[in-house]
Amino acid sequence: ILFGHFGDKIGRKPLLVLTLLIMGIATFLIGLIPTYAQIGVAAPLLLLLLRLLQGIGLGGEWGGAVIMSFEYSPKAKRGFYTCWPQVGLAVGLSLATGVVALLTKTLSDEAFLAWGWRVAFMGSIVLVGLGLFVRLRILETPEFAKIKDAQKIAHVPVGEVFRDYKKNVLLGWGARWIDGVVFNVYAVFTIAYLVGTVHLDKTGVLLGISAAAFILIFTIPIASAWSDRVGRRTAYGWGALVCGIAAFPLFWMMHYGGSVVLAGAAIILGLGVIYAPVYGPEAALFCELFDTRVRYSGISVVYQVSGIVSSSITPLIATSLLKAGNGEPWWIAAYMCVIGIISAVSTYFMRRTF
Repeated sequence: ILFGHFGDKIGRKPLLVLTLLIMGIATFLIGLIPTYAQIGVAAPLLLLLLRLLQGIGLGGEWGGAVIMSFEYSPKAKRGFYTCWPQVGLAVGLSLATGVVALLTKTLSDEAFLAWGWRVAFMGSIVLVGLGLFVRLRILETPEFAKIKDAQKIAHVPVGEVFRDYKKNVLLGWGARWIDGVVFNVYAVFTIAYLVGTVHLDKTGVLLGISAAAFILIFTIPIASAWSDRVGRRTAYGWGALVCGIAAFPLFWMMHYGGSVVLAGAAIILGLGVIYAPVYGPEAALFCELFDTRVRYSGISVVYQVSGIVSSSITPLIATSLLKAGNGEPWWIAAYMCVIGIISAVSTYFMRRTF
């Protein structure tokens, strides 16, 4: 809401630079936080503050990056062009889990807890520099420049979104649900589940997630280009259904496979392959729900507000369902299946596009 407001009023580019700096500086500073032994309760409070800043940065980052790609792309290839910020997630996840896997493999537990974890956070400053180099050299999008020249800027963009696009917002929230659930189950929850419940090697699990993210770098553009041919709603709707149904065989592989190789294969299939038709085309799908005047606010509200339910509490829900199933994962798979159906139905009822 905050960055969407200013992104629709003053432009896409300035907000992209600002959100990158907020996210990058907060991430780097996490690596410098003194320990609890050194400064007491101020240590976790500083961590919480920096995590909140990361969340604020992310709240404007995704919408700005996606819109910049969408509004520069040819209309017939918007799915493909707009997927590249989505590829950024796959690259980031692959790098992050790869670095953590390397550190946990090469360092003792004591060394990792003492200083090793800080390396991953502080090393991210390199990516901030690269991002700034790119973003300071791009121009404002032609679509926004056109409405600015015509003096058609929205005065209160988020107000217009909830007044004129209520149906699109609700359907967007429903469609986005499966995305957050799938990502957080396979990329977050499975680490604790496979290590703590199935008793597999932690480094092997992290490498499986890193491999899935690496494969996702290539499957996202393929799925997004497919959405340009068959239609965004068709690609996303079927992708949501398959993501939900596939949870049953994939959890069977993880729970009963008996090896980190099979568990890794399940994560690769779930996160690296089946997830791509959802995560790739969704950027263009959500952009097409809103007119240029309110697009930054619209897609940010759809993506980030839905993320509160679809993303942030998914590991908590999955942990509770695992406990309810006495350590068996079938309630989690059923939950994912229901969410897949909800997202597919929400996508089916999307009609009005821009």
